[in-house]
Amino acid sequence: MPSTTARSVDHNGRVTTLEHDTDADETRLVAKRGTTPSGVVDAIHISAAAGAPMRAVPRIRAIEGVGLEGDRYALRVGTYSPNTKVDRDITLIESEEIQSLFERTGIELAAGESRRNLTTSGVRLNDLVGRRFRIGAVVVDGTRLCEPCQYLTDLLGKAVLPELVHRAGLRVRIVSGGEIAVGDEVVVLD
Repeated sequence: MPSTTARSVDHNGRVTTLEHDTDADETRLVAKRGTTPSGVVDAIHISAAAGAPMRAVPRIRAIEGVGLEGDRYALRVGTYSPNTKVDRDITLIESEEIQSLFERTGIELAAGESRRNLTTSGVRLNDLVGRRFRIGAVVVDGTRLCEPCQYLTDLLGKAVLPELVHRAGLRVRIVSGGEIAVGDEVVVLD
């Protein structure tokens, strides 16, 4: 039974494998997997206070149940710190989404301007909601999307709110602390 196999990767990083049986002129799905399970940390940013400029750091200590050492949310002085129902230990955004924002709208965000702690590449963050993964040596749970807000739009003076809905990143809870450094891998564990 002669057959050919084709593998494709869509714009979200999902891999699909199809096998075509040339004798029966039939194509069937052989395997469909989720997002590529690893990425990398491109940048780390923290801010000591609500509305204060984000500062780039090459590495940072992640403290279980607290956040990133020296960041406004770990210090409980962030704009949304009073709302304890939402995990803000670490926030992440994809560099691919920042680039896409620019390509679609011409809106350019400088490093850290998204006000997310980690900028990553190579892994779809939306796919990590409800998943356990590792950032360097730190184990985290993806708890929910980190949607943009009017406060961010006002702070930046850029119309990012409608453009970043469902694209603005991920919130995570730190399960096991440690150090995160630029260049560390992001690896799905479950």
